[in-house]
Amino acid sequence: MDAIGPFKDYLRKFIDLTDAEFEQVLLPVIKVRKFGKKELLTKAGDVENYFNFIIKGLIRKYYQKGRHEINTQISTEGHIIHCQESYHSRQPSEYFIETIEPSVVVSITYNDLESIFAQSKKMEHLGRLVITHTMVLKDRWQIQLVKMTPRERFLTFVTKNPELMQRVPQKFLASYLNIKPETFSRFKHLIKGHVRNVHSI
Repeated sequence: MDAIGPFKDYLRKFIDLTDAEFEQVLLPVIKVRKFGKKELLTKAGDVENYFNFIIKGLIRKYYQKGRHEINTQISTEGHIIHCQESYHSRQPSEYFIETIEPSVVVSITYNDLESIFAQSKKMEHLGRLVITHTMVLKDRWQIQLVKMTPRERFLTFVTKNPELMQRVPQKFLASYLNIKPETFSRFKHLIKGHVRNVHSI
């Protein structure tokens, strides 16, 4: 139960969820899955079957473009990661989901989640709120990619996620921020003082 406490706390940000409701409705269908470093949770061509909440670790979502891997999500503890389009459409995914660090996730299958929604209006409402929240975050990120300059994206990311600069390989961050690797290296060099200041706050 301790391992999935953070997931219950996350859901409580959206609705008033009692311990009894969580234990009776959600706990029976929750799977705690553990992965080593560089292990795939989902691979392109498969239908996404799991909704995942990260308890521990660091996970990326990417697609392949020629010989390049384009990262579209890098998430750590307390965040949702799954191939949304595939999960909801039941069509094969175009994305890979892979751990960057050894990771533990709380997962619920598509069929189990649909069964819960059919049985409980409250859980269906909760599901809609969570899905809407993840869609809003995705849209906000897309707007940043379009409206911000590479330098602005870099500075915003460093300010909000200073720890990820140490945890995530530079090539993954450069791809995620849509910044050329050499430009990313230059920004990193130029703002070392900025990063130190963020860490000291």
